[in-house]
Amino acid sequence: MGRIAIGIEYDGRAYCGWQQQQEAPSVQQTLERALSRVADAPVALTAAGRTDAGVHARIQIAHFDTPAVRSARAWVLGSNTYLPADISLRWARPVEAHFHARFAALSRTYRYIILNRVARSALAAGRALCVHRPLDALHMQAAAQHLLGQHDFSAFRAAACQARSPVRRIEQLTVSRAGEWLTVQVTANAFLHHMVRNIVGLLVAVGVGDAPPEQALRQLESRQRSTGEATAAAHGLYLWQIRYPSAFGLPEAQSDDSAIIGALKGLGDTDG
Repeated sequence: MGRIAIGIEYDGRAYCGWQQQQEAPSVQQTLERALSRVADAPVALTAAGRTDAGVHARIQIAHFDTPAVRSARAWVLGSNTYLPADISLRWARPVEAHFHARFAALSRTYRYIILNRVARSALAAGRALCVHRPLDALHMQAAAQHLLGQHDFSAFRAAACQARSPVRRIEQLTVSRAGEWLTVQVTANAFLHHMVRNIVGLLVAVGVGDAPPEQALRQLESRQRSTGEATAAAHGLYLWQIRYPSAFGLPEAQSDDSAIIGALKGLGDTDG
């Protein structure tokens, strides 16, 4: 029995999220069906994280055990033959038996993409959040600094969150602007259910002037979700990078390809 790690990208709009569910199509279920056809046997996937309905992934990493012997190329090209256009295997690698896509991960990075203009975008719809009121990125960045470090993030978790502990460690949280586009990037050891979307909801409220930057600290210290702003929509969120010990030799360990967001931002350009 061998263990295979795979890197996956997907557009989450057509799915109920990563995790398999009986009542709606999931990314996990769709992938397992394709991989099973290549393996000629059932395949069960374990992923680094469970993205919500509508959330996208530049890179999701998962592993599975199989007796089937296939080349990395065969896993990728064979599976992509059976996958819909909105899910794609980027790579496949044999890994040691002690590799675990979830528990071996050192950190996870999400990016949230915001288009800040009066007119909506027909091309970026479903891929970025459009905020029509002017956003102050400097105020948003000031608010973000209150959330760095290890804290009880109960005020930023969904009511349905099943995590045993609300304590998480945010290593990086930045807000940057490039013209009409804002990117919120957050890296942590792990995330609670809706944690990133709730953080972005707060930062947007600060950005449009509905709340001061200090509201981030007050909300954090309250440990009550009821003190929070609205949860940001799922379609602006991307699972962007997952970091593992370099000993595993995974392709995404040091990579930070920005081409996807560059192309997305190009959708809003009207010149030419």
